Amino acid sequence: MKKIRYAVVGLGHIAQVAVLPAFGHATKNSVLAGLVSDDSNKLKQLGRKYGVRNLADYDGYDALCESGEIDAVYLAVPNHLHRQYTERAARAGVHVLCEKPMAVTVKDAEAMIAACRKAKVKLMIAYRLHFEEANLEAVRMINSGKIGEPRFFSSDFGLDVRKGDIRVRKETGGGSLWDLGIYCLNAARYLFKDEPVEVSAMSASREGDERFSKVEEMVAATLRFPGERLAHFVCSFGSADIASLRVVGTKGDLRLEPAYEYAMPLEHQLTVGEKKTSKKFPKRDQFAPELLHFSGCIQNDREPGPSGEEGLLDVRIIEALYRSAGSGKRVRLSLPEPSHRPTLRQEIRRPPVRKPPKPIGTKPPSRSG
Repeated sequence: MKKIRYAVVGLGHIAQVAVLPAFGHATKNSVLAGLVSDDSNKLKQLGRKYGVRNLADYDGYDALCESGEIDAVYLAVPNHLHRQYTERAARAGVHVLCEKPMAVTVKDAEAMIAACRKAKVKLMIAYRLHFEEANLEAVRMINSGKIGEPRFFSSDFGLDVRKGDIRVRKETGGGSLWDLGIYCLNAARYLFKDEPVEVSAMSASREGDERFSKVEEMVAATLRFPGERLAHFVCSFGSADIASLRVVGTKGDLRLEPAYEYAMPLEHQLTVGEKKTSKKFPKRDQFAPELLHFSGCIQNDREPGPSGEEGLLDVRIIEALYRSAGSGKRVRLSLPEPSHRPTLRQEIRRPPVRKPPKPIGTKPPSRSG
């Protein structure tokens, strides 16, 4: 079948160090065919590096979508722009692979789904861990009864964000809950294989820290799931680097640390009774599997695994968590069951990017990066 031709829209840090190199591991059905940025230096240098001739600024985005030179876009623009760039692509008949969070309001997420449905194009949200072995093996182990009946989930995800980073700009959809908390929330949902019925949250920021004058430094969230199960997580933009999760059952517990990272190996630590075992999962390219899966769905007219429906559920829950943090009250939820949950069957392995390229005109989000 014809390979799916992508334009990567937005050439920030994650696009340069992870998305663009991933095309080298997705050659089976995907090809990088376009770049979109308002930074002419990035366009020139990255176009030359990857042999891409279709280069456009944001004003030229519509023309590129309508040119017949691309079949899909990978949206790596700021969160608040996801809706408009999805709708513009859909109008041109171009499929959309959008970074998470899908949007920063339920209204925008619903509009994205409606636009793609009307145009009969595919919409996928870039939940890379839905294809990653360590997280999917955790799903299998928990559902197998290895730790007994899963009772509670806990997770910590934090980093020390750089001053001025886009993640601390309210107008672009920044904040630790949108940027980091979504990983913890999504993991609780796929590990419990269920949706929360009630949530509560509290936010906090250090006094006098200019980084957090517009958005929260950290959020602590608690979610009640059916069967009287609880999930709790803390996400922070002002901490040492940490990315861990733990599920505790009636017979044992499973811990992943690190859990959500893409630039290092991941590890399981399983405890059942007095027996403790550990397993390391080597570093792999977590972005190429997204491309391979989405391209296959386009070629074979299948619904993507992490669809717009999945992204919308997380946006609904995050909105509820912000309402709780603002009001000091718990928020009840009634959410539909998604049509798809990640399983080990959709794992896709690709070797790691051996030497990530030095990014042009952008810095990593963490001050330790």
